[in-house]
Amino acid sequence: MYSYGMDYRILGDEMQILEVDLRTGETVIAEAGAMNYMDPGIDFEARMGDGTEPPGGMWEQIAGAGKRLLTGESLFMTHFTNASDRERTIAFASPYPGKIIPINLSETGGELLCQKDAFLCAQKGTRLDIALTKRIGVGLLGGEGFILQRLIGEGLAFIHAGGMIVKKELHGERLLVDTGCLAAFTPGISYNISRAGNLKSMIFGGEGLFLADLQGTGAVYLQSLPFSRLAGRVLKYAPQMGGRSRGEGSILGGLGDLFMGDN
Repeated sequence: MYSYGMDYRILGDEMQILEVDLRTGETVIAEAGAMNYMDPGIDFEARMGDGTEPPGGMWEQIAGAGKRLLTGESLFMTHFTNASDRERTIAFASPYPGKIIPINLSETGGELLCQKDAFLCAQKGTRLDIALTKRIGVGLLGGEGFILQRLIGEGLAFIHAGGMIVKKELHGERLLVDTGCLAAFTPGISYNISRAGNLKSMIFGGEGLFLADLQGTGAVYLQSLPFSRLAGRVLKYAPQMGGRSRGEGSILGGLGDLFMGDN
């Protein structure tokens, strides 16, 4: 059975922590390494899968593991169960600056499509699957490739995305989005791609060659800082990658870095 009354708190602003209160016997599933801290009395076990189906034979387990690899996740998920006789608290942390978004899947038609690395944790009974984009153009040019992550169930699920999160409710309208800024969307939203303006704009506009073209009725979650954009900017200025430190503006340049301990 699903437990709709799970209590939780989201702490912090840019580097958020999710605290979940587990009643006796209640279980939450999470990505390996997502747990931050927990009360004693909570048992945890790494399992190959989300626990929604019987383990099956070796080939069934390999197929499930292959799906998780395609979405960029680890082979195993960790199941945390409150084995004590009173309520216990466990906390999960997002892996990069951004926001944690609570989603009640019973209010989204029992399904949510999101970027491949968005899942953080969920109530036991939530099934994690993959969704292959139907159009080859979307798969090749849509930013997230052919594969999106699909969350299926009726309980609470938590996803994370980079920077500030904006929720847009569409009622038959159309919305154009930078492909990397699309974090998640509910059923009823069709996902396609559109050319980013004319040839000059596509080459020199800095917005990429294509935009995500969303249309329909449902909710769309947008992120202001995709992790790929953050990582690219860090690598650009990393000395090991040939970048230069510009933050301090020292006239001593590299010599100043020696004295300041940057090299």
